[in-house]
Amino acid sequence: MRWEDLREGQDGEALFDREDIAPVPERGTGRAGLAAPGGGPVAGGDGEPVAVEIRARSIINRVPGESPMFRWTLNPYRGCAHACVYCFARRSHTYLDLDAGHDFDTKIMVKVNAGELLRAELARPAWQGEPIAMGTNTDPYQRAEGRYRLMPQIISALRDAANPFSVLTKGRLILRDADLLEQAARVTDVRLAVSVGAVDDPLARSVEPGAPTPRARLDTVRALADRGLGCSVLMAPVLPGLTDSPEAVDAAVSAIADAGASSVTPIVLHLRPGGAREWYAAWLAREHPHLAPLYRELYGKGSYAPAHYRELVAARVREAARRYGVGGRSARQESGGEASGRGPGDHRQRTPAGGSADRAGATRQLRLL
Repeated sequence: MRWEDLREGQDGEALFDREDIAPVPERGTGRAGLAAPGGGPVAGGDGEPVAVEIRARSIINRVPGESPMFRWTLNPYRGCAHACVYCFARRSHTYLDLDAGHDFDTKIMVKVNAGELLRAELARPAWQGEPIAMGTNTDPYQRAEGRYRLMPQIISALRDAANPFSVLTKGRLILRDADLLEQAARVTDVRLAVSVGAVDDPLARSVEPGAPTPRARLDTVRALADRGLGCSVLMAPVLPGLTDSPEAVDAAVSAIADAGASSVTPIVLHLRPGGAREWYAAWLAREHPHLAPLYRELYGKGSYAPAHYRELVAARVREAARRYGVGGRSARQESGGEASGRGPGDHRQRTPAGGSADRAGATRQLRLL
């Protein structure tokens, strides 16, 4: 496979010399449910969860396009055990000669030299100290991070360089690094966001089977707020016919407000062909086949839902956010309930969000989408 020569333990002219690789940092005692692959090529399609340790050649990635939402991103992992059926990053696994379905969920590429490589790239004279976004492709605090502990190295490097950064996550493991985030926030702009699309736990278990529950993610928002690290919520994705009703939006925004989120930004589901579109369509056909006509109407001509529908969802969220006081005093506080934990040390955040989506394709699923 294309990436086999990057695996840890392999040597070759195109790779860093062994002495240029930092000593292996301290790791967690568990394996986060991921086995170590054998010495031969990693086989796709077998469903076996494995962590493939690779030595990256570069770590700061420039986002293509004339005016991307983020110019620079950093992804210590490829693939994601959260296994979100809608994840737009699924297609990226096909570039590794793996599939965008179960392989994306179970074949996790771990860039074991991410921390040292980042320090080297930040020190280059050509680097201008622009903001770096993390969590825009795969989650940096997915379960593998509990073993590999790449994020403390990454945050420390950004802190020492006073380089601004943002983190978007579903993982509670970000709380492990709260001290480092506080240190970084004293010297640069640190922006944190947690992704919570709805507060329907049974639905979340079905559509995001490997991720923490929505309530657990909101507890993370609350814990960060209690430490004065402002945290916004990316209400994403809003799923048509499942989490877009006024009642579902109201319940989600109420919980987000009570968690002390600094803001809430809704993102309606978008379905890129070549990965997320097909995988989500198969899930929808199994779990909610009655919604097929709605999805044909919304996504039959492209990856995005129509503008009028997206604005309808945005208006519902805006109204609920105003009603519950997201970013200010919540309805619970106004009625004399407990405080959100926000204090004078609060750092207001902007919400990291995903990038562009491609137009429709996926011949196999045209009848559904």
